[in-house]
Amino acid sequence: MVDYIADYLKNIRSRRVFPDRVPGFLRLQIPESAPIEGEPWIDIFPDIENIIMPSVTHWQSPHMHAYFPALNCFPSLLGDMLSDAINCIGFTWASSPACTELETIVLNWLGKMIGLPDDFLHTRNDSLGGGVIQTTSSEATLVCLLAGRTQAIKKYQEIYPDLEDVEINARLVGYCSDQAHSSIEKAALIGLVKMRYVETDDNLSMRGPALLQTIKKDREKGLIPFWVCATLGTTGACAFDNLEEIGAICAEEEIWLHVDAAYAGSAFICPEFRIWLKGVENANSIAFNPSKWLMVHFDCTAMWVKSSAALHRTFNVEPLYLKHENSGKGVVGLAIDYMHWQIPLSRRFRALKLWFVIRNYGIKGLQNHIREGVRLAQKFESLLSADCRFEIAARRHLGLVVFRLVGENHLTEKLLKRLNSRGNLHCVPAAIKDKYVIRFTVTSQFTTVDDIVRDWKEIKVVSESVLSEVADEKNKTRVKLADTKERNENFGTSLLLANSPMSPKIVNGSFAAVYDQNDILAEYSSTFSNLYSSPQNNSPSMRRRIRGILMSGKQFSLDSRLDLFHGIEGNKEISTASDLTTTPLLEDSQENEGNYDDHECSTKTDNDFLIPPLNRHGRSRSVDHQGAMLITEPAIHKKCEKCGHLVSK
Repeated sequence: MVDYIADYLKNIRSRRVFPDRVPGFLRLQIPESAPIEGEPWIDIFPDIENIIMPSVTHWQSPHMHAYFPALNCFPSLLGDMLSDAINCIGFTWASSPACTELETIVLNWLGKMIGLPDDFLHTRNDSLGGGVIQTTSSEATLVCLLAGRTQAIKKYQEIYPDLEDVEINARLVGYCSDQAHSSIEKAALIGLVKMRYVETDDNLSMRGPALLQTIKKDREKGLIPFWVCATLGTTGACAFDNLEEIGAICAEEEIWLHVDAAYAGSAFICPEFRIWLKGVENANSIAFNPSKWLMVHFDCTAMWVKSSAALHRTFNVEPLYLKHENSGKGVVGLAIDYMHWQIPLSRRFRALKLWFVIRNYGIKGLQNHIREGVRLAQKFESLLSADCRFEIAARRHLGLVVFRLVGENHLTEKLLKRLNSRGNLHCVPAAIKDKYVIRFTVTSQFTTVDDIVRDWKEIKVVSESVLSEVADEKNKTRVKLADTKERNENFGTSLLLANSPMSPKIVNGSFAAVYDQNDILAEYSSTFSNLYSSPQNNSPSMRRRIRGILMSGKQFSLDSRLDLFHGIEGNKEISTASDLTTTPLLEDSQENEGNYDDHECSTKTDNDFLIPPLNRHGRSRSVDHQGAMLITEPAIHKKCEKCGHLVSK
């Protein structure tokens, strides 16, 4: 397995990024029930490549540009291998002292690497703050919202001791930008609190004045503002809220400020990107994912708080069997029990993989990795900027570029769907100020300039195809049905587009209704031949219809022309559409009630005209079956006295 993983990552570039599968596909490849007897590993192992890998979205591919990075590296994989072998459940210090203490130390390392103030670090026995590894940023957001809720309820109960928890909770309201991640909304739903979405400015940034105005309106309504989430690196466009302005307001209003820097936080190890972190000293908590851009594989979210007391008040449940001789010292003391800093009780030894990665790459190696990703994103941005068919929908920050085709949203949507269906690269969409955009994130550490150029060529090829189709559609001549008689005086009254249930549907009927025989049919003769390459309907009624068409001496609507071709092709007498008007139709002996000697078709009386039965909507049954267009009068035919065929009136 180790060799297989090494080969997989080495050759990841050769795999299709996005699988061509539909839901439920795996049920056809795997038995419905588990085996009664165990299977040898030699039989299990081949199914990894045969069943699993062809159906995987390969996140480590250099052509994976959807979402944000979800990387790994060998030090990280080795760390988790050791963690899985030890398999300790590190809920308390006593359950595995190394698991707890290594996490505290490595979070201090990482906090210093991104420039956090000392208040967020656990550097002394009496430190109130410190770091903890959560599973995801979503969980970190929820933990901090619940801690902020507990703090607000405690504060207002001191002011209004007669109020119950539920009465205060009903008035609590939190705030985030309209570009914030959906996990913030989910945290509010779980916490049973209201959430306000503050409108961002032209740079997709939540600003202090807009936030303050919203807070004041809620206070006037008797609500209690208690929590704000500032996003550094939004999911849609990697935009940054103004942390300095927001932090000052939260400090003045005594509101818990949480900073969600899930993607961008990794970049703060580079001093040039810490400009967005200005004002973090006013935050109460901050979290980002080393599992995104620092090559520490999922799951690993680093979260820091200024005071763990709020976490303890929210999550502290300590039965007798979890107590140890250092219990009760988790806030200020020698030991930390991380079960009080999170929602679950159990926790894995995640600190090992983070420790191994930082030691193996060093700060400089990780900084080089971040800067290379930004450089490649700048390269892709420059390629886009040089092509006037595209626009960059929002200012590029770090490794994310959002772009779109100039024009309506459906063009960009069609481009994205076609790119993903081809499987050579993978992107996802976003909505920015009512614009449909494509997110292109440089993710993999394996990505090179050549990979970026190849992806750009793929995007250009598909874009040319999409734009060409749109141009062709615009250039097609469309004629209103009311104008067809003016355009072609020989055109009959019947505008049926599908007289036979098995004949093809014509989508653009207004274009098909008026044509020049030598222009349209000759040009598409090969297409019609393909349409009727299979065994055809050669029924007596169809042959009678063909007789009438041949003898009427008129030009025909496209449906009649197709039926004519259909009938003649069924008798193997022609090979191209150009023979339609010259080739006689051979009759089956049982149906040959007349012949094709030169004569003028004669009729007895108007009573001989045959009117096909109509359905209750006034359409012929064949039209109703195919869902074609309405006709204002029924098609009327009469029978020739001499040869018996039907003639259109």
